[in-house]
Amino acid sequence: MKTTLISATELAALPPDAVLIVDCRMDLADPAQGRRDYLAGHIPGAVYAELDTDLSDLSLQSQGLGRHPLPSAEAFSAVLGRWGWRPGLQVVAYDAGNGALAAARLWWMLRFAGERAVTVLDGGYAGWQRAGLPVETTVPLRAATSVAVQFDPAQVVLDHTALHAAPAPLLIDARAAPRYRGDTEPLDPVAGHVPGARNRPFADNLAADGRFKDAAELRRDFLAVLGTRAPAEVVHMCGSGVTACHNLLAMEHAGLAGSRLYAPSWSGWVSDRSRPAATGEE
Repeated sequence: MKTTLISATELAALPPDAVLIVDCRMDLADPAQGRRDYLAGHIPGAVYAELDTDLSDLSLQSQGLGRHPLPSAEAFSAVLGRWGWRPGLQVVAYDAGNGALAAARLWWMLRFAGERAVTVLDGGYAGWQRAGLPVETTVPLRAATSVAVQFDPAQVVLDHTALHAAPAPLLIDARAAPRYRGDTEPLDPVAGHVPGARNRPFADNLAADGRFKDAAELRRDFLAVLGTRAPAEVVHMCGSGVTACHNLLAMEHAGLAGSRLYAPSWSGWVSDRSRPAATGEE
């Protein structure tokens, strides 16, 4: 059972009936691009996951839950059943390269549903292609299943006030430094960050080739951010609760388990303009 990362060669060695491969490629600027890329070529046997419809419920945006609100457990169960998933079946999620978008989101959502046999393809589709492994354009026909997962509320923060209620968690923001500082904000109506949040850009989890740094290096890096705080005291955020999952995955891979996700993230925080926004390095 793989629980964090898997290499392209490891995935290629798995029997097709022993794994559910999910293509999570997407483009925030063009939501339809990911499916076009999937249809043009994907890892054999892979199904496709839409961030906006399979891994989010955009109808909840007006409730202050951010740009990519989590779907209900019932809706996610229906998605998993459509893919032919069953409890205990190894899931491998991948995106175009670094796992920072919907691949890490799917990994976390299955963990949120209590499943451990889920991993992200290290290096993504680009790494698969670099390894010279086969691709196909055929959309697989998988027999649907009937499943009912339940989400673990202990793994998520939805209440904005919990970020500063005693004992306050250590909030880690996965956005790039210019967005965290408030130098620029291309997606949300307010620039800056939640007061007290520390910045750990998800890109810092990656080596030059787009794959994750080794577990020991990630552990050193995150311990430097955590200081005296335990992993269970950490809450991750980003713009909409998607790239924050990359930091959750990196910490888990580094052996630092137990952190949580602030799912509404910055877009949910600024849905109420009366909430404070900090700028600069702190």
